[in-house]
Amino acid sequence: MTRTVYYTASSLDGFLATEDHSLEWLLSQPVSEEMQGEMEELGSRFGAQLMGSSTYQWLLDHEDLLAHPDKWAYPAPTWVMTHRDLPAVPGADIRFAQDDVTTVHAAMVAAAGDKDVWVVGGGDLAGQLADAGLLDVLEVSYAPVTLGSGAPLLPRRLDLDLREVRHDNPFVTARFDVRKP
Repeated sequence: MTRTVYYTASSLDGFLATEDHSLEWLLSQPVSEEMQGEMEELGSRFGAQLMGSSTYQWLLDHEDLLAHPDKWAYPAPTWVMTHRDLPAVPGADIRFAQDDVTTVHAAMVAAAGDKDVWVVGGGDLAGQLADAGLLDVLEVSYAPVTLGSGAPLLPRRLDLDLREVRHDNPFVTARFDVRKP
């Protein structure tokens, strides 16, 4: 059964990015071999991805994807929720959407086949899926850094059941099931 997984990293105080959408705090953290291997296997774990326009714009800007489309790390179809006109990475299966998340989610589940759907970025986007009862798992790698402010991990209340905690030096990763109403 396809699950919708919000797989992300967060500062210890619950922020995904700084107020100016920077991820430099995250990229400056060392990554263990185990976590690097896990990140390399994401393409085989997920059959579709969903991200917000700020996440997509950050990738365009910081990975220079228009000039170097080979750096696009997502082999499965990727939906980008946006109301802006954004360029597509050449050769990548990117689908820009403005529809309600329930409509987009149905298309993503169909595209994912027997694999999971990955919510890549956007705490509010993950929250919209949770509000619609479509978010199944929250998997967060907490970095040993505080930001004080920025883009929140999830800007709403969710009731969760802790399923796993592991140490991926220097991160602590927790996996939660989202309680359904």
